[in-house]
Amino acid sequence: MTLASSSSDDVILFDEIATAGGQSFGVATLNVPAALNALSLRMVELLTPQLQQWAADANIAGVILQASGEKAFCAGGDIRGLYDTIREHGSAPNPYAQNFFATEYVLDHLIHNYPKPFLCWGHGIVMGGGVGLLAGASHRVVTPTSRIAMPEINIGLYPDVGGSWFLRRMPGRVGLFLALTAAPLNAADTLFCGLADVCIDQARKAEVLQAISNTSWSTDAQANRATLSRLLDGFVVSALPASLVREHFDSVNQLMAGEELAVIDQRLRSLQSDVPWLTTAATTYTKGSPTSAAISFALWQRVPRMSLAEVFRVEYNVSLACCAHPDFPEGTRALLVDKDRNPRWQPATLAEVTPAIIEDHFIDRFEGTHPLADLT
Repeated sequence: MTLASSSSDDVILFDEIATAGGQSFGVATLNVPAALNALSLRMVELLTPQLQQWAADANIAGVILQASGEKAFCAGGDIRGLYDTIREHGSAPNPYAQNFFATEYVLDHLIHNYPKPFLCWGHGIVMGGGVGLLAGASHRVVTPTSRIAMPEINIGLYPDVGGSWFLRRMPGRVGLFLALTAAPLNAADTLFCGLADVCIDQARKAEVLQAISNTSWSTDAQANRATLSRLLDGFVVSALPASLVREHFDSVNQLMAGEELAVIDQRLRSLQSDVPWLTTAATTYTKGSPTSAAISFALWQRVPRMSLAEVFRVEYNVSLACCAHPDFPEGTRALLVDKDRNPRWQPATLAEVTPAIIEDHFIDRFEGTHPLADLT
Protein backbone atom coordinates (compact mmCIF):
# COMPACT_ATOMS: atom_id res chain seq x y z
CA MET A 1 0.00 0.00 0.00
CA THR A 2 1.41 3.38 -1.00
CA LEU A 3 0.40 6.59 0.73
CA ALA A 4 1.24 9.62 -1.39
CA SER A 5 0.96 12.87 0.54
CA SER A 6 -0.90 15.50 -1.48
CA SER A 7 -1.36 18.35 0.98
CA SER A 8 -1.76 18.85 4.69
CA ASP A 9 -2.39 21.23 7.54
CA ASP A 10 -1.64 20.36 11.13
CA VAL A 11 -5.36 20.06 12.00
CA ILE A 12 -6.23 17.81 9.06
CA LEU A 13 -4.06 15.64 6.83
CA PHE A 14 -4.68 14.64 3.22
CA ASP A 15 -3.14 11.61 1.53
CA GLU A 16 -3.92 9.21 -1.27
CA ILE A 17 -3.74 5.41 -1.31
CA ALA A 18 -2.60 3.95 -4.62
CA THR A 19 -4.62 0.91 -5.69
CA ALA A 20 -4.04 -2.09 -7.93
CA GLY A 21 -5.87 -0.69 -10.95
CA GLY A 22 -3.97 2.58 -11.02
CA GLN A 23 -6.64 4.69 -9.33
CA SER A 24 -6.38 6.06 -5.81
CA PHE A 25 -8.46 6.54 -2.69
CA GLY A 26 -8.31 9.96 -1.04
CA VAL A 27 -7.68 9.84 2.71
CA ALA A 28 -8.61 12.72 5.02
CA THR A 29 -7.49 12.47 8.66
CA LEU A 30 -8.82 14.69 11.43
CA ASN A 31 -5.66 15.46 13.36
CA VAL A 32 -6.38 17.09 16.71
CA PRO A 33 -6.39 14.03 19.00
CA ALA A 34 -5.64 16.07 22.13
CA ALA A 35 -8.99 17.84 21.56
CA LEU A 36 -10.72 14.55 20.65
CA ASN A 37 -10.65 15.79 17.04
CA ALA A 38 -13.30 18.42 17.74
CA LEU A 39 -14.35 19.88 14.41
CA SER A 40 -13.18 23.48 14.03
CA LEU A 41 -14.09 25.96 11.33
CA ARG A 42 -10.54 25.69 9.99
CA MET A 43 -10.89 21.91 9.61
CA VAL A 44 -14.16 22.30 7.71
CA GLU A 45 -12.67 24.98 5.46
CA LEU A 46 -9.85 22.61 4.56
CA LEU A 47 -11.93 19.45 4.20
CA THR A 48 -14.74 20.70 1.97
CA PRO A 49 -12.64 21.91 -1.00
CA GLN A 50 -10.46 18.80 -0.82
CA LEU A 51 -13.52 16.55 -0.99
CA GLN A 52 -14.83 18.59 -3.91
CA GLN A 53 -11.49 18.23 -5.68
CA TRP A 54 -11.45 14.47 -5.17
CA ALA A 55 -15.06 14.22 -6.39
CA ALA A 56 -14.04 15.86 -9.66
CA ASP A 57 -10.83 13.84 -10.08
CA ALA A 58 -11.36 10.84 -12.36
CA ASN A 59 -8.32 9.15 -10.82
CA ILE A 60 -9.93 9.08 -7.37
CA ALA A 61 -12.17 6.03 -6.91
CA GLY A 62 -13.34 6.85 -3.39
CA VAL A 63 -12.61 8.66 -0.14
CA ILE A 64 -11.79 7.60 3.42
CA LEU A 65 -12.44 9.91 6.37
CA GLN A 66 -10.68 8.90 9.58
CA ALA A 67 -9.05 10.45 12.64
CA SER A 68 -5.77 10.42 14.53
CA GLY A 69 -5.57 8.85 17.97
CA GLU A 70 -7.37 5.97 19.61
CA LYS A 71 -9.88 7.86 21.78
CA ALA A 72 -12.15 9.62 19.34
CA PHE A 73 -13.13 10.00 15.72
CA CYS A 74 -14.70 13.38 16.49
CA ALA A 75 -16.23 14.50 19.78
CA GLY A 76 -18.27 17.29 18.20
CA GLY A 77 -17.85 20.82 16.94
CA ASP A 78 -15.46 23.38 18.37
CA ILE A 79 -18.12 24.91 20.60
CA ARG A 80 -15.64 26.83 22.74
CA GLY A 81 -14.55 28.98 19.79
CA LEU A 82 -18.20 29.67 19.00
CA TYR A 83 -18.90 30.52 22.64
CA ASP A 84 -16.36 33.35 22.64
CA THR A 85 -18.09 35.04 19.71
CA ILE A 86 -21.53 34.60 21.32
CA ARG A 87 -20.27 36.42 24.40
CA GLU A 88 -19.07 39.22 22.13
CA HIS A 89 -22.22 39.59 20.01
CA GLY A 90 -24.98 38.51 22.39
CA SER A 91 -28.36 38.51 20.66
CA ALA A 92 -27.05 40.63 17.77
CA PRO A 93 -26.10 39.07 14.42
CA ASN A 94 -22.97 36.95 14.80
CA PRO A 95 -20.91 36.75 11.59
CA TYR A 96 -18.68 33.98 12.95
CA ALA A 97 -21.68 31.83 13.90
CA GLN A 98 -23.29 32.47 10.52
CA ASN A 99 -20.15 31.30 8.75
CA PHE A 100 -19.55 28.42 11.17
CA PHE A 101 -22.94 26.78 10.73
CA ALA A 102 -23.27 27.47 7.00
CA THR A 103 -19.81 26.05 6.31
CA GLU A 104 -20.34 22.98 8.49
CA TYR A 105 -23.74 22.19 6.99
CA VAL A 106 -22.40 22.51 3.43
CA LEU A 107 -19.77 19.91 4.34
CA ASP A 108 -22.32 17.56 5.88
CA HIS A 109 -24.60 17.90 2.86
CA LEU A 110 -21.67 17.20 0.54
CA ILE A 111 -20.89 13.95 2.37
CA HIS A 112 -24.53 12.84 2.19
CA ASN A 113 -24.51 13.42 -1.57
CA TYR A 114 -20.95 12.42 -2.38
CA PRO A 115 -20.74 10.96 -5.90
CA LYS A 116 -18.15 8.30 -5.01
CA PRO A 117 -17.78 5.69 -2.26
CA PHE A 118 -17.20 7.50 1.01
CA LEU A 119 -15.92 5.41 3.92
CA CYS A 120 -16.06 7.01 7.38
CA TRP A 121 -14.14 5.16 10.11
CA GLY A 122 -15.98 6.07 13.33
CA HIS A 123 -13.73 4.62 16.03
CA GLY A 124 -14.04 5.68 19.67
CA ILE A 125 -16.06 8.72 20.68
CA VAL A 126 -18.39 10.07 18.00
CA MET A 127 -20.59 12.93 19.17
CA GLY A 128 -22.46 15.90 17.78
CA GLY A 129 -20.63 17.24 14.76
CA GLY A 130 -18.77 13.93 14.49
CA VAL A 131 -22.08 12.14 14.03
CA GLY A 132 -22.86 14.65 11.29
CA LEU A 133 -19.74 13.51 9.42
CA LEU A 134 -20.44 9.82 9.96
CA ALA A 135 -24.15 9.83 9.18
CA GLY A 136 -23.87 10.89 5.55
CA ALA A 137 -21.11 8.52 4.45
CA SER A 138 -22.00 5.75 2.02
CA HIS A 139 -19.98 3.26 4.11
CA ARG A 140 -20.08 3.90 7.86
CA VAL A 141 -17.74 1.82 10.00
CA VAL A 142 -17.86 1.62 13.77
CA THR A 143 -15.66 -0.47 16.04
CA PRO A 144 -16.61 -2.47 19.15
CA THR A 145 -15.48 0.42 21.34
CA SER A 146 -17.31 3.16 19.43
CA ARG A 147 -19.56 5.33 21.57
CA ILE A 148 -22.00 7.58 19.75
CA ALA A 149 -24.25 10.30 21.17
CA MET A 150 -26.01 13.55 20.39
CA PRO A 151 -25.59 15.30 23.78
CA GLU A 152 -26.67 18.80 22.75
CA ILE A 153 -29.49 19.07 25.30
CA ASN A 154 -26.76 19.27 27.95
CA ILE A 155 -25.45 22.56 26.52
CA GLY A 156 -28.68 24.21 25.44
CA LEU A 157 -28.38 23.26 21.79
CA TYR A 158 -30.19 20.53 19.80
CA PRO A 159 -29.05 17.68 17.48
CA ASP A 160 -28.14 19.69 14.39
CA VAL A 161 -25.71 18.73 11.54
CA GLY A 162 -28.67 17.01 9.89
CA GLY A 163 -29.72 15.30 13.11
CA SER A 164 -33.27 16.53 12.65
CA TRP A 165 -33.28 14.47 9.44
CA PHE A 166 -31.44 11.26 10.37
CA LEU A 167 -32.89 10.93 13.88
CA ARG A 168 -36.37 11.08 12.32
CA ARG A 169 -35.45 8.10 10.15
CA MET A 170 -34.46 5.76 12.96
CA PRO A 171 -36.81 2.93 14.01
CA GLY A 172 -39.91 3.97 15.90
CA ARG A 173 -39.39 7.01 18.10
CA VAL A 174 -35.80 6.19 19.01
CA GLY A 175 -34.53 9.37 17.35
CA LEU A 176 -36.73 11.54 19.54
CA PHE A 177 -35.55 9.65 22.62
CA LEU A 178 -31.90 10.26 21.68
CA ALA A 179 -32.53 13.96 21.04
CA LEU A 180 -34.25 14.48 24.39
CA THR A 181 -32.02 12.29 26.57
CA ALA A 182 -28.55 12.27 24.93
CA ALA A 183 -28.55 8.51 25.53
CA PRO A 184 -25.29 6.93 24.33
CA LEU A 185 -25.22 4.25 21.65
CA ASN A 186 -22.86 1.30 21.43
CA ALA A 187 -21.77 -0.28 18.16
CA ALA A 188 -24.73 -2.68 18.04
CA ASP A 189 -27.11 0.23 18.67
CA THR A 190 -25.73 2.19 15.73
CA LEU A 191 -26.26 -0.79 13.44
CA PHE A 192 -29.83 -1.25 14.69
CA CYS A 193 -30.60 2.46 14.33
CA GLY A 194 -29.20 2.64 10.80
CA LEU A 195 -26.42 5.04 11.80
CA ALA A 196 -23.65 2.60 10.84
CA ASP A 197 -23.29 -0.14 8.26
CA VAL A 198 -20.61 -2.48 9.64
CA CYS A 199 -18.62 -3.03 12.81
CA ILE A 200 -14.94 -3.90 12.39
CA ASP A 201 -12.22 -4.32 15.02
CA GLN A 202 -9.91 -1.33 15.18
CA ALA A 203 -6.99 -3.75 15.14
CA ARG A 204 -7.94 -4.76 11.58
CA LYS A 205 -8.03 -1.26 10.16
CA ALA A 206 -4.61 -1.62 8.52
CA GLU A 207 -5.83 -4.82 6.84
CA VAL A 208 -8.88 -2.98 5.50
CA LEU A 209 -6.73 -0.21 4.05
CA GLN A 210 -4.40 -2.78 2.50
CA ALA A 211 -7.37 -4.59 0.96
CA ILE A 212 -8.57 -1.32 -0.55
CA SER A 213 -5.07 -0.81 -1.98
CA ASN A 214 -4.97 -4.37 -3.38
CA THR A 215 -8.32 -3.98 -5.16
CA SER A 216 -8.74 -2.84 -8.74
CA TRP A 217 -11.40 -0.12 -8.88
CA SER A 218 -13.39 1.02 -11.90
CA THR A 219 -14.72 4.41 -12.97
CA ASP A 220 -18.29 3.28 -12.17
CA ALA A 221 -19.12 4.77 -8.78
CA GLN A 222 -22.06 2.45 -8.13
CA ALA A 223 -19.96 -0.62 -8.94
CA ASN A 224 -17.25 0.69 -6.66
CA ARG A 225 -19.75 1.14 -3.82
CA ALA A 226 -20.77 -2.50 -4.20
CA THR A 227 -17.13 -3.59 -4.29
CA LEU A 228 -16.36 -1.64 -1.12
CA SER A 229 -19.38 -3.14 0.62
CA ARG A 230 -18.22 -6.66 -0.21
CA LEU A 231 -14.71 -5.83 0.93
CA LEU A 232 -15.87 -4.50 4.29
CA ASP A 233 -18.20 -7.45 4.83
CA GLY A 234 -15.11 -9.65 4.92
CA PHE A 235 -13.91 -7.93 8.10
CA VAL A 236 -17.07 -7.58 10.19
CA VAL A 237 -17.04 -8.52 13.87
CA SER A 238 -18.80 -11.83 14.42
CA ALA A 239 -20.27 -11.01 17.82
CA LEU A 240 -21.14 -7.78 19.61
CA PRO A 241 -22.58 -6.86 23.01
CA ALA A 242 -26.36 -6.56 22.95
CA SER A 243 -28.02 -3.47 21.54
CA LEU A 244 -29.70 -1.66 24.41
CA VAL A 245 -31.90 0.21 21.96
CA ARG A 246 -33.13 -3.04 20.46
CA GLU A 247 -33.59 -4.62 23.89
CA HIS A 248 -35.61 -1.71 25.24
CA PHE A 249 -37.21 -0.60 21.99
CA ASP A 250 -40.79 -1.00 23.24
CA SER A 251 -40.04 0.95 26.43
CA VAL A 252 -38.51 3.78 24.43
CA ASN A 253 -41.53 3.97 22.14
CA GLN A 254 -43.89 3.99 25.11
CA LEU A 255 -41.94 6.79 26.77
CA MET A 256 -41.96 8.87 23.59
CA ALA A 257 -45.54 8.14 22.50
CA GLY A 258 -47.92 10.92 21.52
CA GLU A 259 -47.72 14.46 20.19
CA GLU A 260 -47.58 16.34 23.48
CA LEU A 261 -44.13 17.07 24.87
CA ALA A 262 -45.60 17.87 28.28
CA VAL A 263 -46.86 14.30 28.55
CA ILE A 264 -43.51 12.86 27.48
CA ASP A 265 -41.85 15.16 30.01
CA GLN A 266 -43.94 13.73 32.81
CA ARG A 267 -43.22 10.14 31.74
CA LEU A 268 -39.48 10.77 31.83
CA ARG A 269 -39.62 12.57 35.16
CA SER A 270 -41.67 9.81 36.78
CA LEU A 271 -39.80 6.90 35.20
CA GLN A 272 -39.10 4.00 37.54
CA SER A 273 -36.94 1.31 36.00
CA ASP A 274 -34.23 -1.15 36.95
CA VAL A 275 -32.49 -0.45 33.60
CA PRO A 276 -29.59 1.97 34.25
CA TRP A 277 -29.45 3.04 30.58
CA LEU A 278 -33.07 4.21 30.74
CA THR A 279 -32.88 5.87 34.15
CA THR A 280 -29.67 7.70 33.24
CA ALA A 281 -31.33 8.91 30.05
CA ALA A 282 -34.32 10.19 32.00
CA THR A 283 -32.08 11.95 34.52
CA THR A 284 -30.12 13.61 31.72
CA TYR A 285 -33.37 14.89 30.27
CA THR A 286 -34.48 16.41 33.58
CA LYS A 287 -31.16 18.26 33.89
CA GLY A 288 -31.11 19.44 30.28
CA SER A 289 -32.34 22.67 28.74
CA PRO A 290 -36.14 22.84 28.57
CA THR A 291 -35.87 25.08 25.52
CA SER A 292 -33.62 22.54 23.80
CA ALA A 293 -36.18 19.85 24.47
CA ALA A 294 -38.95 22.00 23.03
CA ILE A 295 -36.91 22.82 19.92
CA SER A 296 -36.00 19.18 19.32
CA PHE A 297 -39.65 18.19 19.65
CA ALA A 298 -40.77 20.97 17.30
CA LEU A 299 -38.22 19.81 14.72
CA TRP A 300 -39.36 16.20 15.15
CA GLN A 301 -42.87 17.31 14.24
CA ARG A 302 -41.89 19.57 11.33
CA VAL A 303 -39.30 17.66 9.30
CA PRO A 304 -40.85 14.32 8.21
CA ARG A 305 -41.64 15.48 4.67
CA MET A 306 -38.65 17.79 4.25
CA SER A 307 -35.68 17.01 2.05
CA LEU A 308 -32.23 16.93 3.61
CA ALA A 309 -31.41 20.30 2.03
CA GLU A 310 -34.58 21.82 3.48
CA VAL A 311 -33.69 20.44 6.90
CA PHE A 312 -30.24 22.03 6.78
CA ARG A 313 -31.80 25.38 5.89
CA VAL A 314 -34.16 25.12 8.87
CA GLU A 315 -31.34 24.02 11.17
CA TYR A 316 -29.29 27.03 10.10
CA ASN A 317 -32.00 29.36 11.41
CA VAL A 318 -32.46 27.37 14.59
CA SER A 319 -28.73 27.21 15.32
CA LEU A 320 -28.31 30.97 14.93
CA ALA A 321 -31.31 31.46 17.21
CA CYS A 322 -29.65 29.26 19.83
CA CYS A 323 -26.66 31.60 19.70
CA ALA A 324 -28.96 34.58 20.31
CA HIS A 325 -30.95 32.96 23.13
CA PRO A 326 -29.47 32.40 26.60
CA ASP A 327 -29.35 28.63 27.03
CA PHE A 328 -26.62 27.71 24.52
CA PRO A 329 -23.99 30.09 25.92
CA GLU A 330 -25.03 29.22 29.47
CA GLY A 331 -24.84 25.48 28.86
CA THR A 332 -21.45 25.87 27.20
CA ARG A 333 -20.22 27.92 30.16
CA ALA A 334 -21.40 25.35 32.68
CA LEU A 335 -20.12 22.27 30.86
CA LEU A 336 -17.03 23.43 28.96
CA VAL A 337 -15.80 26.75 30.37
CA ASP A 338 -16.34 27.07 34.12
CA LYS A 339 -17.19 23.35 34.31
CA ASP A 340 -19.43 23.75 37.35
CA ARG A 341 -22.07 21.58 35.62
CA ASN A 342 -24.76 23.80 37.07
CA PRO A 343 -26.44 25.58 34.14
CA ARG A 344 -29.13 28.13 34.94
CA TRP A 345 -31.62 27.60 32.15
CA GLN A 346 -33.87 30.43 30.98
CA PRO A 347 -36.72 29.53 31.05
CA ALA A 348 -36.12 27.08 33.89
CA THR A 349 -39.05 24.75 33.16
CA LEU A 350 -40.76 23.33 30.12
CA ALA A 351 -44.06 24.97 31.14
CA GLU A 352 -42.37 28.36 30.78
CA VAL A 353 -41.17 27.69 27.22
CA THR A 354 -43.88 29.56 25.33
CA PRO A 355 -44.88 29.00 21.70
CA ALA A 356 -43.40 32.44 20.97
CA ILE A 357 -39.98 31.33 22.22
CA ILE A 358 -40.12 28.22 20.04
CA GLU A 359 -41.25 30.13 16.95
CA ASP A 360 -38.48 32.69 17.42
CA HIS A 361 -35.99 29.88 16.78
CA PHE A 362 -37.43 29.26 13.31
CA ILE A 363 -37.45 32.78 11.88
CA ASP A 364 -34.96 33.82 9.18
CA ARG A 365 -31.80 35.34 10.64
CA PHE A 366 -30.19 36.47 7.42
CA GLU A 367 -30.70 39.18 4.82
CA GLY A 368 -31.47 38.37 1.20
CA THR A 369 -30.96 34.84 -0.11
CA HIS A 370 -30.60 31.99 2.36
CA PRO A 371 -26.88 31.11 2.74
CA LEU A 372 -27.75 27.47 2.03
CA ALA A 373 -30.07 28.18 -0.91
CA ASP A 374 -27.80 26.28 -3.31
CA LEU A 375 -28.23 22.97 -1.45
CA THR A 376 -30.49 20.59 -3.37
